[in-house]
Amino acid sequence: MQALVCSSWKPSPIKLSHIRLDGLRRYYLSSIKATFAKYILSSSLRAQVYRTRYKDSIPDRYRIAMETIEHRTVKVNGVSMHVAEKGEGPLVLLIHGFPELWYTWRHQILALASLGYRAIAPDLRGFGESDAPPSPSSYTSFNIVGDLVALLDAVAGPEERAFVVGHDWGAQMAWYLCLYRPDRVKALVNMSVAFSPRNPSRKPIDTFRAVYGDDYYICRFQEAGEMEAEFAQLGTRRVFEELLTYRNPGPLILPKGTLFGHPKDTRIELPAWLTEEDINYYTSKYEKTGFTGGFNYYRALNLNWELMAPWTGAQIKVPTKFIVGDLDLTYNTFGIKDYIQKGGMKKVVPLLEEVVVLEGVAHFLHLERPDEISAHIHDFFSKF
Repeated sequence: MQALVCSSWKPSPIKLSHIRLDGLRRYYLSSIKATFAKYILSSSLRAQVYRTRYKDSIPDRYRIAMETIEHRTVKVNGVSMHVAEKGEGPLVLLIHGFPELWYTWRHQILALASLGYRAIAPDLRGFGESDAPPSPSSYTSFNIVGDLVALLDAVAGPEERAFVVGHDWGAQMAWYLCLYRPDRVKALVNMSVAFSPRNPSRKPIDTFRAVYGDDYYICRFQEAGEMEAEFAQLGTRRVFEELLTYRNPGPLILPKGTLFGHPKDTRIELPAWLTEEDINYYTSKYEKTGFTGGFNYYRALNLNWELMAPWTGAQIKVPTKFIVGDLDLTYNTFGIKDYIQKGGMKKVVPLLEEVVVLEGVAHFLHLERPDEISAHIHDFFSKF
């Protein structure tokens, strides 16, 4: 846990929701427009999708909806960025994490477009069809936020503000976007990764090694080429099956030689919300680009810590809603639960209005519960 120093500040009340999933669909789907159903799959259709996950196709209705998402390449901050978009109206910028792509937001793109938003989801630098500079020094928060600001300029204009949604590394970069350029953000819905202020006394990698050891996944990602080789030996498809289905709330430990802790030929049963088509898409993209771009975000952590010294003690001053699953490994790290629930994060994000903890949900909550997450996003943004 990074140190928080705020002796005289008292947090204002924050809405903290622990939501069980059996009632969530009924509550939220009754509160949003009927047009939500145009592109969000009904339960029966989604069940049909899941039943066909071992085939090469998915139901035509969903495929047709996916084909309405437009794709283009935008030149931003010296790199070419691939962008997926759909809809007209207030701009919503969706920022993905690792190991993901724009594709992780497919459900939210369709839902938000049907609700009157313009949803835009880029492949961040280093991912998918966007450029991937080779050096980790090109992946600091300043590089990524520079890309995102340039993207907003290109698609909306330099004076326009956007709604922002982030997950995993996308959440971290969304925090930084709000920290550096709050003038470009109307409101934020962030997922999984809480904002922790900079600890001036110790670099982040040193902290991870001290707490979890050298086999902690972030520490394993540090050495150039090492994890690339081990992932290649395991196979790209297998890597995605392992990572996207990971539900252990404990730390992700990747020992050399055994990685995920079981034999390579152990069968992995995909959950209902993850299809063979999804695995095929991620596999095809990452087999072309490899994982180095994603690893470089982790390899830039200490450099980013050095560069961020002027922002030590700074607050995030953007209206915010935070959502996390109670099985998410990030929620079970470094005393984060107490930090979130007992006012620690409210001290550094004073406009934090609501925290939602989804019970029985793991890290990829926007995939596991797409309808509910889309409804949460709309519910918050509709206030502004």
